[in-house]
Amino acid sequence: MELDDHAEDLASDLGVDKEEVKSDLQNLVEYSVPIDEAKGSLRRKYGDGSSGGATAPSTKDVADIDPDDGNVTVSGVVLTAGKRSIRYQGDDHVIVEGRLGDETGVIDYTAWEDFGLSPGDAITAGNAGVREWDGEPELNLGESTSLSFTDDAPEIQHEIGGNARLADLETGDRAMTVDVAVLECERRTIDGRDGETEILSGVFGDESGRLPFTNWEPAPEIENGGPVRIENAYVQEFRGVPEVNVSEFSTVTTLDEEIDVGADTTKMGVGEAVATGGIYDVEVVGNLIAVRDGSGLIQRCPECHRVIQKGQCRTHGEVDGVDDMRVKAILDDGTGAVTVVLDDELTQDVYGGTLEDALEQAREAMDQEVVADRIRERIVGREYRVRGHLSVDEYGANLDAETFEESSDDPEARATAFLEGVDA
Repeated sequence: MELDDHAEDLASDLGVDKEEVKSDLQNLVEYSVPIDEAKGSLRRKYGDGSSGGATAPSTKDVADIDPDDGNVTVSGVVLTAGKRSIRYQGDDHVIVEGRLGDETGVIDYTAWEDFGLSPGDAITAGNAGVREWDGEPELNLGESTSLSFTDDAPEIQHEIGGNARLADLETGDRAMTVDVAVLECERRTIDGRDGETEILSGVFGDESGRLPFTNWEPAPEIENGGPVRIENAYVQEFRGVPEVNVSEFSTVTTLDEEIDVGADTTKMGVGEAVATGGIYDVEVVGNLIAVRDGSGLIQRCPECHRVIQKGQCRTHGEVDGVDDMRVKAILDDGTGAVTVVLDDELTQDVYGGTLEDALEQAREAMDQEVVADRIRERIVGREYRVRGHLSVDEYGANLDAETFEESSDDPEARATAFLEGVDA
């Protein structure tokens, strides 16, 4: 059933305007709310037609708002407010996102209408819709919401403005402000929603750590590589880790002072690192117990650079593959296991030769598996210290290595420390 049909059925059942129901339904579906859940939410919002109109929303503190509330009246202080453009049903729509706080807690919100919200505003939102997003309630402020500004701001402990360190950012954060150094930056052309689009991507750093970024409308301040302040950034997940997104609504300004970037990385046991669900720039130490199939000599698609099998790319079909090298190895420290992925440079280091050397060895043996076998002989059974970027998904835990070095740790001392931690 098409969205228009769902809206017509709902409007008929509830006795309300079809276009208003369709607009609300579009908003919910755009934010990945399942259609049945979206329809149930609108039935609660409009009173299920049993009373000929909408039920009166209850007044709630932020901490007491539940995804099943349907709609509520809530008062609080706007902590952050940032614009972002989204597309649904083929049309672009500018929304305002952020966080609202009161004495009891904070909650994310999305405003589908321009209410003129700014950080520090004290507001009361009547008939605000409530939905579940990533397991938590979120406010939806739309056409049916009555919003008023007040001078009676509640006493709150939450910071206004969205200032944060990179290490504090989490997937889903919106309207954030960060002061960062541009550590890596490249201009790329991608297939965007309006065709080919040029973007900037790379790595930001501050005293707390590093995170990848995407700048959707290239800012010269970022491309020049200087220290910058970014206001109204949002955070999305990319390959299992948080990524800073800089949009056309973000403000980028050059800073006069340098940003000291922390040289230390987060050190964790493998099990602890995997339990985070994904972390950028982490170091683990463990025993390399196996080299997986698909290691050694490989071929990649010349278009998308994915690994191909028998000359076939999953995206581009039959292609002339480009020779390359990689290692996929299992690292285990007793608390967990992770697949460590070495790029061509690190693979050549552990192989002990160049790509040309590996191709020559494979030709002489008439078997490219001899390259992977040589790598196995060199690294399996040894203990390594690996630093890189960890992602965790339905395919398991993968650590894309930036450094891969044989550990010089005293294994007895490390075992003693581990047992002391278990006892504690």
